[in-house]
Amino acid sequence: MAMEKKKQRHCYGPAPKTTRRFAELWGVLLISIFPILNTGLAFDYGDALKKSLLYFESQRSGRLPYNQRVAWRHHSGLTDGLEQGVDLVGGYYDAGDHVKFGLPMAFTVTMLSWTVIEFQHQIAIAGELEHALEAIKWGTDYFIKAHTSPNVLWAEVGDGDTDHYCWQRPEDMTTSRQAYKIDEDHPGSDLAGETAAAMAAASIVFKKTNPHYSHLLLHHAQQCTEISYHECHFTSGQRLLGIVIKDYALFEFGDKYRGKYDENIGVVKSYYASVSGYKDELLWGALWLYKATDNEIYLEYVINKAHFFGGIGWAMTEFSWDVKYAGLQIMASKLLVEEKHREHGETLEQYRSKAEHYLCSCLNKNNGTNVDRTPGGLLHIRQWNNMQYVSTAAFLLTMYSDFLQNSNQKLNCHGGSVDHEEILGFAKSQVDYILGSNPMNMSYLVGFGPKYPARVHHRGASIVSYRENKAFIGCTQGYDNWYGREEPNPNVLVGALVGGPDCQDNFTDLRSNYMQTEACTYNTAPLVGVFAKLLQMEDQKSHDDLNQPLVASF
Repeated sequence: MAMEKKKQRHCYGPAPKTTRRFAELWGVLLISIFPILNTGLAFDYGDALKKSLLYFESQRSGRLPYNQRVAWRHHSGLTDGLEQGVDLVGGYYDAGDHVKFGLPMAFTVTMLSWTVIEFQHQIAIAGELEHALEAIKWGTDYFIKAHTSPNVLWAEVGDGDTDHYCWQRPEDMTTSRQAYKIDEDHPGSDLAGETAAAMAAASIVFKKTNPHYSHLLLHHAQQCTEISYHECHFTSGQRLLGIVIKDYALFEFGDKYRGKYDENIGVVKSYYASVSGYKDELLWGALWLYKATDNEIYLEYVINKAHFFGGIGWAMTEFSWDVKYAGLQIMASKLLVEEKHREHGETLEQYRSKAEHYLCSCLNKNNGTNVDRTPGGLLHIRQWNNMQYVSTAAFLLTMYSDFLQNSNQKLNCHGGSVDHEEILGFAKSQVDYILGSNPMNMSYLVGFGPKYPARVHHRGASIVSYRENKAFIGCTQGYDNWYGREEPNPNVLVGALVGGPDCQDNFTDLRSNYMQTEACTYNTAPLVGVFAKLLQMEDQKSHDDLNQPLVASF
């Protein structure tokens, strides 16, 4: 929005003495506050952090706990899995509907765990660590339930087709709660790999605060607790990643039961199809298991399969619930600073080359292959739910900036080397755009700031709260009475990151505009640690400014 120009007053003679005296008196004050005025819009990153974690409570399925803070939600999905004879109560709804999709849910938990691993100190200082751990555990508790036997993982509850015919609160659900699984006859290496990554990453998070739970997560995610040249005694979760270790450092189960989950669960294809295949998730899962266990067998897998599985072949410009290569490559490249990984230096350097391609493409410093930007400066990958790619990019850039600073390195791009401050500065610009520094002057984080999307495409938020009105609202009744309402949603989906503007920075706040107004768990998850990091940075800057001596010159 163009700012209205103020009328200018032209003065040709010297200012009166009173005016000069006024200017002199105010000069000291203006100089003292100039650092604040010179930084552009100032955002409360602490508030953004708090609200981002609150969002996950809005997305909970199952029996809600006593300390549930989102009061407009109530219990839902309490019979999930009953028809199949398993307990699948719990977990998260992925977005504005009521299907529990395993792949995006697992990625959400992996990212929440990763953000805590990288920025735990900052999150703790902000007073939000307990809420972050609760958000992670709500997901991993469900994964433990869903992994009912070594070769069975329940992949989905409900289906998008029947769910999307209805506009109901989750508390009133009348849609199908059919559950779908992957097993030896119906493999899903991509889903298994991501779920293993989520539980391995979460096991790192809980290692000190809840060691028993951490061990339980590894019991499900880990392939083999003891490796010998002759045999391997498998844990109940050994096949979760799709690998069996035999005769030391050979992974054969994945070769035998390899496959894409959407080829065996047809109902997911229209919603979360595994376009990238399963090879990235197998590498990703193995690397997280290596981080969790320090067991060389998993690192050997990441090294030995690097070429065949595309780890050092694919040069990516996006990182998402489907495509894990960029995250994998950045994780692998960080291993180079450790002396014990020197023997794998050549392959890890190739991982780093691909990681740098992704980072440089975000910074617009590659030779030709860069991520597009809107006129307002937002990274733009595709039309539908573009913010998911912005949030993952902001996280990877922020995390890698810290890594470069701590290792005294720079990022090497075709357009020249980039230091950690420039990388963090760009990540901050993306976050600030999200929070309101954009042509629409709107925060795309719901509930943050004075202006944000009021008609989020979300069934529960758009209908009167069950706690306020327990009268049953039927499938079509929701469409007739609530979906088409012009009024704002009665419940604010605080902390949700919506799909965001188009390639020209335009945004239409309509409930029916699901490409832009629907939010997803994996949109918000990567931002948790970024908010905490930026909050720490702003606090430090404020402290430094306060300690600066005031110097005025006239």
